[in-house]
Amino acid sequence: MILQALKEYYDRKAAEGEMAQDGWIKGGIDFIIGLDLQGSILSISDMRELDGKKLVPRVLDLPNIGKQALKHANSGKDANLLWDNASFVFGLGDKGNIRLRSMIEAIDKWIGNTQDKGIMAVRKFLEKGLENRTHFDSALNDIEYGETLRAGNVKLSFHVPQTGLSLVFYSESVVSALERVVEQNNGPDITLGTCLVTGVEKVPIELTHPVTKGVWGAQTSGACIVSFNKDAFNSYDKAQSLNAPVSKQVASQYSKALNALLESSKQCIHIGDASTVFWSEKKSSFESDFAYFFKEPEKDNPDMGVERVKVLFESVNSGAYFNDDGNDRFYILGLAPNSARISVRFWQVGKISEFAERIRQYFEDFAIVKPLKEPEYYSVWRILVNIATQDKSENIPPNLAGDFMRSILNGTPYPSTLLQACLRRIRSDTENRVKPVRAALIKAYLNRYYRFYPNDSHKEVNMQLDINQPSTGYQLGRLFATLEKIQEEANPGINATIRERFYGAACSNPVTVFTNLLRLKNHHLAKMESKGRTIYFERLLGEIMGNLMDFPAHLDLHEQGRFAIGYYHQRQSFFEPKADPKQLREEV
Repeated sequence: MILQALKEYYDRKAAEGEMAQDGWIKGGIDFIIGLDLQGSILSISDMRELDGKKLVPRVLDLPNIGKQALKHANSGKDANLLWDNASFVFGLGDKGNIRLRSMIEAIDKWIGNTQDKGIMAVRKFLEKGLENRTHFDSALNDIEYGETLRAGNVKLSFHVPQTGLSLVFYSESVVSALERVVEQNNGPDITLGTCLVTGVEKVPIELTHPVTKGVWGAQTSGACIVSFNKDAFNSYDKAQSLNAPVSKQVASQYSKALNALLESSKQCIHIGDASTVFWSEKKSSFESDFAYFFKEPEKDNPDMGVERVKVLFESVNSGAYFNDDGNDRFYILGLAPNSARISVRFWQVGKISEFAERIRQYFEDFAIVKPLKEPEYYSVWRILVNIATQDKSENIPPNLAGDFMRSILNGTPYPSTLLQACLRRIRSDTENRVKPVRAALIKAYLNRYYRFYPNDSHKEVNMQLDINQPSTGYQLGRLFATLEKIQEEANPGINATIRERFYGAACSNPVTVFTNLLRLKNHHLAKMESKGRTIYFERLLGEIMGNLMDFPAHLDLHEQGRFAIGYYHQRQSFFEPKADPKQLREEV
């Protein structure tokens, strides 16, 4: 199903002229080397384009031979045809001679004897450089681009003005060579079989699938999504990918589609150890905007994601997203590294309208009262990084990003590991404790959990302070926040409060700390200069204590979560306009 959907995406993009045909591949070129007919350098043209503030290579159709276009071996003997990175083109590094010879051998192998002036000029350029590296000095010592070229990782190709072609590899000789490569793939020495993707019988089967690049954490040279490298994985004496027969044509097409998705900043997001790509059956606004729902807003345009989410909320009323057909299929594929292979973390297929509703519910779940400086909507990355050790993305628990995304897209309860990780982080983060994003996460988890598993004793957690919330944990959290506030006002400028010392014990074993804290608050109230504030706090404490029967010996994880929200809600209420004591008494 995954490969079939990727092939359909390839067919769609090829029809739109945005996907390379067989024998070619979409790839980036940074610089063009202009040559004369004798192979001497005439010019260096910068092909890079601005993407925001970053220079990115210009994407072109590049000749793809022997699958080297996606992967280089350590040998340095696998140059591409008439284009490659600067280390091959200029023979840089310890294997410089091997790389230059490989560039020449690629021309000889795939083109052979030719009268094509452009190709002959490139060959002369490479031969002269192999004999004497000073032939490349005018490029490598160029004032503007020399340092960039010497780094070796930028992609280069060639232009010979006398030929009239924009690039040498667009000549008829190269086109004919690539056609021969396709024909060789269908020659007599290949294995025929039935393609599992198309169902077509007696087609050439791909023994080793093309590599996929761009999955975070996977090998930089690429990894395979379909691979068999040990006898234990084989069956019925079938070797390699004959165990999952896919035609050469389909293997080439699905790999092009997947690599294009992973390279796209608009159709790929990286969260934790999962790289997620997505596409729709037909071109759609939802496909273009999907990334904005989950990724961190761009610094240059932080409001872009907010606008997309608002459109999402408005579109749900019509059953579709914006002006899309809500019945169009939408595909979401989550990938994660697994040594030299790629694991499928999750695979979701559904209608645009279904995903739009589930994502809207996700944002609704996470809505909570918060300071103005906080983002209006939290990205998945921001949520996960705030429950990771030291708030670092590399410490996000394994598999959690995939599990979290799966629950959002399926509309199912959030993983219990999410709540556990959040509570652990609150206990360990003595400085911040319950940040707004952590409170929003706990609220979202609890409300969705009890939406699926109803419990008469549970009342939905509100966005803001709820003095009638029956949860003991919630009321204890409110009590702890009030005692902390009393301590702060009684001791202006205090360095550490009860939050740093007693929060962990108070949220898990209340009976062990609250008696002492309540005794301590009498001392703090006596120090207050404002009698009005003293009366306010005494009444607030009386209102909270009226909701408590006793101090439990232990709170389970859900009650610890409610404790955190109660603490957060009460703290936030202290920064709102002060309530009139008479009004507070009437509400109680």
